Amino acid sequence: MKKIFSILTCLVLISSLSAQTVVDIVVNSPDHNTLEAAVIAAELADDLSADGLFTVFAPTDAAFAAIDQAVLDQLLSDPTGDLATILLFHAVLGVADSSTIIDGQSIGSLMTQNLTFTTAGGLKVNNANITVTDIRAENGVVHVIDAVMLPEFMTTRPATIMDVVSTSPDHTQLNALIGAAGLDDDLRSAGPFTLFAPTDAAIGALPQDVVDALLADPTGDLANILLFHAVSGVASTQNVMDGTAIGSLQGGNLTFSITGNGVMINDANVTVLDIRTDNGVVHVIDAVLLP
Repeated sequence: MKKIFSILTCLVLISSLSAQTVVDIVVNSPDHNTLEAAVIAAELADDLSADGLFTVFAPTDAAFAAIDQAVLDQLLSDPTGDLATILLFHAVLGVADSSTIIDGQSIGSLMTQNLTFTTAGGLKVNNANITVTDIRAENGVVHVIDAVMLPEFMTTRPATIMDVVSTSPDHTQLNALIGAAGLDDDLRSAGPFTLFAPTDAAIGALPQDVVDALLADPTGDLANILLFHAVSGVASTQNVMDGTAIGSLQGGNLTFSITGNGVMINDANVTVLDIRTDNGVVHVIDAVLLP
């Protein structure tokens, strides 16, 4: 009888463990408090608690602590933007079981960029060592890793919004106007900011006398128009939807229209989306926005 009771107890324990989701495993781990807070802040807890299957590569608190605090604070200030992107880079659709992983294998993350495994000297994914493998959940599996992984575009992206503008062959006039208005240093500061960047063709469509009048008062009307193209915070396609209105630095609102034909901001088409920088994001637009 005792033996039967012991077997039943083990079965109950196994059942309760397998009933956990990958999020439950993170939440119940004493080594993943920062990851837990990040997943909740990025509004991904429900997604990763859904019917899977998922594989989650879970950086420890020590892994997050190795990130510069200023960078971590910036990520937490934009939880559904860059932070969510980084977390999605740590998750895979389906179960990547350690017993089936081979050296050099690549799999697509939920952020779409690939994760690559190596086995020499121990199992690694990208630049992180997998220190604990195959923690089973009802909707997938969790592997513990010792480093936070960054998508390639985040390791090679420009430092500031002004770096994007000043090096773009399509934004020479915008670069000159920002300099004339004395806003270049502001757009190089910590931010984060979102800039809707009209091309040279868009600025060239303005009547020359209008441009001349703006340049005659660069810190007045010109600065106001440029500030109407900028937003405090990161307005990326991951955290806006059709009809989202956001306040510009000039004070007037900018409204997104997202349809099957593309993305618009006010009456301008967004021709290039989500150029990430360390202090925000740039969207290229085909018209000058007027308050």
